[in-house]
This record gives sequence, C-alpha cells and structure tokens, in this order.
Amino acid sequence: MKYPIPFLVVLVLLSPLSAQQAGRHHDLTPEDYFTLATITEVAPSPDGRFVAYAELRWDQAADRRSTDLWVVSCKTGETRRLTFDPASDSSPTWSPDSRIIYFASSRKRAGEKTPPHDGKRQVWRISPEGGDAVAVTRVPGGIGLFDLGASGRTLYYTRSSKSVGGKWKALKKRFSALEYGHGVTAFGTVWKLDLASWRNRKIVDEKRVIRFLAVSPDEKRIAMITTPEATAVTYEGWSEMDVFDVTTGKVTRLVDDLWREKGPSPFGWLKAPAWSADSRALAFDVSYDGYPTEILVAEWADPGIRIRRLDRPREAHVAPGHVVWRGKGRDLCFAAESRARVRVWCVTEVNGEGQGNARPLTPGPGGVAAFGFAAASGDLAVVRETTTEVGDVFLVGEGGEYRRLTRVNPQVDTWKLPDISTVRWKGAGGVEVEGILELPPDHRPGKPLPMIVELHGGPTASTKKRLRFWIYGRALMPAKGYALFSPNYRGSTGYGDRFMTDLIGRENDIEVEDILLGVDAMVARGIADPDRLGVMGWSNGGLLTNCLIGKTTRFKAASSGAGVLDMVMQWGQEDTPGHVINFMKGTLPWQNPELYRRSSPLYHLGNVKTPTLIHVGGKDPRCPAGHSRSLFRALHRYLKVPTELVVYPGAVHGLSTYQHRLAKMKWDLAWFERYLPVK
Repeated sequence: MKYPIPFLVVLVLLSPLSAQQAGRHHDLTPEDYFTLATITEVAPSPDGRFVAYAELRWDQAADRRSTDLWVVSCKTGETRRLTFDPASDSSPTWSPDSRIIYFASSRKRAGEKTPPHDGKRQVWRISPEGGDAVAVTRVPGGIGLFDLGASGRTLYYTRSSKSVGGKWKALKKRFSALEYGHGVTAFGTVWKLDLASWRNRKIVDEKRVIRFLAVSPDEKRIAMITTPEATAVTYEGWSEMDVFDVTTGKVTRLVDDLWREKGPSPFGWLKAPAWSADSRALAFDVSYDGYPTEILVAEWADPGIRIRRLDRPREAHVAPGHVVWRGKGRDLCFAAESRARVRVWCVTEVNGEGQGNARPLTPGPGGVAAFGFAAASGDLAVVRETTTEVGDVFLVGEGGEYRRLTRVNPQVDTWKLPDISTVRWKGAGGVEVEGILELPPDHRPGKPLPMIVELHGGPTASTKKRLRFWIYGRALMPAKGYALFSPNYRGSTGYGDRFMTDLIGRENDIEVEDILLGVDAMVARGIADPDRLGVMGWSNGGLLTNCLIGKTTRFKAASSGAGVLDMVMQWGQEDTPGHVINFMKGTLPWQNPELYRRSSPLYHLGNVKTPTLIHVGGKDPRCPAGHSRSLFRALHRYLKVPTELVVYPGAVHGLSTYQHRLAKMKWDLAWFERYLPVK
C-alpha cells in the first residue's frame, strides 16, 4: 500500500563521524530499501510558479513499483499529490499557460476492455490544483510517444501496428504465434489531435519504428529517431534522424556521416532530439559503448541543413538522453559527469557554425539525477543528491545556490549512514584511478575491516559519489560492518577520454589490474583486512567478478550478477552485439578469435577457489542466462567450488519486482556472512 507524503599516493576524504551520525539511531535492513521514494522526473511550469515531479514508490502487495505525479510550489514549498492510480504516471508536460499537466499512464479498471481504462498507455491531463485526471486519447491498443505542441492546441502521438513482410510473408502470417528473427515488426505512425475539436488525423505513415518524437515550436517539423525494426540491435547502429516537414508532407533523413563513418564507432545510439525556440536548430546526442557520448546540432539555414558536433567541455562526459535548449535563445544544456559527479552544463550561442562558452550551472559537492527548465523564466529545477540525502527537488539560482523544495524521504534522517569518501591510487601503467569508499557508520580508524569490492556495470558508466541504498551492495553492506570499495576502473566515465578508451581491446586485463591495485592500496592504508576480501557486481560488474575469481584466490566470497563468461557467446546472444564489437576493436569473432578468448573469463575458470553466488534474470537479453548457467556448471559440477545459482523467473537485465530485489539482498547478505564474516 502507498502512503502520501505529508506537506512537508592518495587522498581519502572523511566526514567527522560524530557530526555526520548525530541524531541517527536506525540500523539499515534490506526492508528499509523499499521505503525509499525516488524522484525520476522534474518539470517546472512555464510561469515558474510550480515544479511537477514524478515520484516512484514501492507497493509490496502488488510486488512492483509505481509512479505518481506531484507538484510543489516554488514560493511556499507546499506539495500536492495529483495522481493515486497504481498505473505508472510519467512524462509530465505543462500547457503553455501553466494551467494543465499532460502525462502518460496505463490505467486499468477491473472488467474494462476498452480504452482508456483497459491498461493500455494513453495521454491524460490534470489540473495542478488536483482533481480527477481526464483521458485525452482513447486509442485502441494505446499510444507510444507523445509531444504537446507549443501552441497548447495540438497533441502529437505515435501508435503502432504489426506488419509482416519479406519473401516468407505467407508462412509467417499463417504461423503467427511463432517467433521470427526478422520480418515481423510493429511499425509506428504519427497522429495529430486537435484539442479544441477533438479530431485527429494520421500525418506520418511510413515503414519505420519510432523511438523518439520531438515537434518543433512552430509545429512545422517533427523530428523522429527511427529504426528499421524494433529489435535493440537495429537501434545501436541503424538508427536514423528523420525530420517530417508538415507543409510538404516529406521526410528528410539527416546525413549520418558524423556519427557513423566519421564517428568513433558505427554502433551509436541516437537519443534526445530537442528543438531550439526558433525551430531552426535540432540537437541530439549519440552515445557509444566504450567511447564518449557526442552532441550533434543540425541547423536549418539557406541553402540547406548544416550539422556539426558540439565541442563539449573536456573535463566532463555527456550523460546520454537529456539535451535541452534553455529559454528563447541558443543556450544548449545537458547533464555531464566529471569525477563521480553529474552536473548540468550549459553551452551558450550554439548554432550550425559555432558556439560560445561552456559552464556548469550546478556547482558544489552534490550531483544531479534529473533537471528541467521553466519555459518562460528559464528557472532551473534539479533532483539533487549528496552523500547524506537520497534526492530531492531544488531550485538553482544563477549563482549556483540551491533552494530545497521537497523532502520526500524524511526517514533517512534517522538512518545510520555509511561514511562516503573519495579514494585514489596508481592503477595499471601508473595512471591515477579513483573510487568510492563506504565505511560502516561506527567505524573507527586503525582497525582493518572485511572489505567487499563492488563493481559497477557498463563499463561505460561509473559509481557516483552520493548516498545510494542499492540492491548491489551500497549502503547495506557498510551497515553490516563491511567496508565497500567501488573502483571507477579503466573504461569508466568522468575521467577523460583516454581513461575511457584505454579499455578497448584490453578487457579482462587493464581494468582488472586497476581494481587489484586499488585493493592493494586499501590494504596498505589499513582499511581492508587482506585475509577478508569479497567481490560483487552486476552486468559488467558480474563479468569482472568472473574475471577476478579466475585470476586470484585472494577473495573469500563472490557474488556474480548477470555476468558474462564468454565473449563469443555474448556477441552471438546479447541484444546489442555492437557493445562487444566495440570492445573487441571493431572485429568479429572469426576475425580476431584470440582477442575474444583473452577477454573471456571462461578460460581461467580452472583457477577458481572462491565460493561464488550467482544471480541472473531468466529472460535477460543483455547478459543472457546461459553465461550464469555455464558458470554454475563449471564451479558446481566440475570444480566442486561452493556455489549457488539463483535464477529470477521472467526477469530481464534488471530485477524489477519487490520479491526479486528483496531476495537478491537477502541472498547476498547470507552469502557474505557465511564466507566473509564480520568478526
């Protein structure tokens, strides 16, 4: 059941324990994780009076999470919950006059088989003052994406229908219940709904899958990121930027030289199309596995369209998926990461030929999880995270000062929190590597602790310097007496382009050395007991766990989650094989078999002695369960190493249900308490 919130060398940086833990008396348990609310989106009203936000909470009875919409007054800080439906409400979008909030929701009433209460996704609207939500669309089968026209008088949305094509069309139609490798696709169409007459019409109907939709402010162009099929593999290297001209009814496909042939890899993911206020510039980003994300800007000007790369700040890596123009001018803003912190950056005077200066809008020690601007005032609202706060809505002034608007997790004020610090050491080749260290709340220097090495996924990602109670070990393991060490090993974001790309062609090599040298450093500083070390990770962290237990016996316990065992198997089975190809220096298994072999932990399994707990989702398309099953077979049947395999039925790459996440935490705690006890 959900309850509304009332209105309401090396450097180690440690906070004074007495100050940090003052007034905190509650010892964390796995169940505490499910009390947390997470703010996933913020949308300031155009007039700057309110901020709408989406708040995600757990519902134990339903074994899932759901998202509701709230608003907070920028003047008084008064909050109001707008939606109470167990469906997930998302994408809050304000009308230009700030009087209505549009959002997407999949609402279901018992016995209903027709829209809008048949559980299919529709567009709804509600007043920021509260009241009943009203369905705006009632599309059979539901809508996909939506965008509100800048005039506030029109709504654009996508819908899809299945198409069967190719030379085997007849057989595929006859045996439609079977799964086929290609040729059966749900293609998208774009519709325009007049919000005065409530008449709609189809305006784009071509053989394409539409991944993103953005309507220009003058409503003369519609940008669509499209793919030829719905599979992820066609997204990573075959996605296109198509722009529909409303006047002519024609689609222009932007020339992709800059992000394909001239990009660092042909396997780039196009995301986040955003139009400038004058409707003449379209910005979007291209993210790559193994390489820095780039921002492209297309400028409509005589005699045609000019496209250029944005010169990003050298000290920051762009976080993909959120590019925004600020106000009426040409200031382009985005989230970017530097040294385990995400900040909002702004580049001034961006056009097809050049750009102005770049500066961070969110200075200080905290990080940003989401952000948005008020259309008229340009006011910036963010979800800010620190080492003692999980994430709340703040307004950010021009000088970078923060003003808190919400406190959605007051219970955290009573929790005994880990002491979170930054640590640095010399990694492979003498290059400086950084990580995050979490120590138990009651730890006193001078006594080495059992230490668990927690490895982030990606690897094009990082562990951030923030408070995060997470199912992969953060906060919980320190609460149980362990030091938790999270290295941002080679290949991680936020430490420069070279630091990231050094990993290409050197997986199961350079980053493993970075990690082990970091462990040595923690032992040398008296933080870790060398005889009580453990390791855990999920996804790429699971891969690295598999690598480490095959290369050293120093770890007394391991938890491998959704880990890869063999790179050839991974290329052949995962839904985004371009990831493997990038890290294999652009080669395929038969072109470079030795590199694929060197990068695979499979061939070192004969060395494993570490008791290993194995987790995997039964339907994981990203790191298929075959890797984990093979690891279990090797350790249990042939090597007689203590091991358990936990398969989560129906789960994909991330565990999403209450019971699955609780089981993951309980199993990890039991495993480490058994094989790596805290004395």
